[in-house]
Amino acid sequence: MHHHRAHEDRAGSPWRRRFAEEARADRPDLALLCLLIGTEADEEFGEEGIDAAQIELDRLSGALPHGVRGPGAQARALGGLLGGREGFHGVPADYRRLESSLLHEVLRRRRGLPILLSVVWTEVARRAGWPVYGVALPGHFVVGFGEADGQVLADPFAAGRTLSPEDAGLLVAGGTGTALTPEMLEPADPRAVVTRILNNVRAWASARPERSDVALWALDLLLLLPSHPARLRYERARLLVQRGSFTEGAAEMEAYADVVAAVEPAAAEALRSQARGARARLN
Repeated sequence: MHHHRAHEDRAGSPWRRRFAEEARADRPDLALLCLLIGTEADEEFGEEGIDAAQIELDRLSGALPHGVRGPGAQARALGGLLGGREGFHGVPADYRRLESSLLHEVLRRRRGLPILLSVVWTEVARRAGWPVYGVALPGHFVVGFGEADGQVLADPFAAGRTLSPEDAGLLVAGGTGTALTPEMLEPADPRAVVTRILNNVRAWASARPERSDVALWALDLLLLLPSHPARLRYERARLLVQRGSFTEGAAEMEAYADVVAAVEPAAAEALRSQARGARARLN
């Protein structure tokens, strides 16, 4: 019962219902999911804005040259259009801006985080029927063209510079100290991409305690995805209490305690006493 009610709150707005439906579709529309995230960040941004962004992606796609075949040629053509003529790229300062995680802002500013610029690339290519996909390298998101043996990688953050397998290996080693494995080069699932974007938003907000409102909507959307770690419920409860919503936070914590109780009774008890503490702060 609790769980259902908490879930209803989260899925309250029509935008959230659309987000939840799209996230559960057989083939989720990645651009639409990213634009629906934008409706959380900016209440002025709605249907018209979503349409305008979709039209811009269509326009960019229509500007691609026809009859380009093969991974290398397609990587160069897409890079020439998006990184070159249209000026999509990133700079380190973009990491400090929430807009860098919002697709409609990235389309407007031509700047964003690597993962958002990669969404622009894959969505423009998809509309032209080109097989381009996101590649979630640890620490840096890029795009891939072609199959494993002839795979070409491009870095939209660097305006579409193509990466050799050696370059990709250096990027991963430099960022995380680990070696590149073939699994890292697999196409990223749209839901995994959305999860990573929302986790970037949470990271941005957690560095800015005064923006706990942003952390909360990012968690709410993560909880609408078909699979998410149960622990996010606890994060949400903690955030509600931190924001002064003691009753709602306590209820969420108890609901999570019920989930945990079957596996870890001691942890559940600790959660319930935390919930009691939150309720006590009302007095």
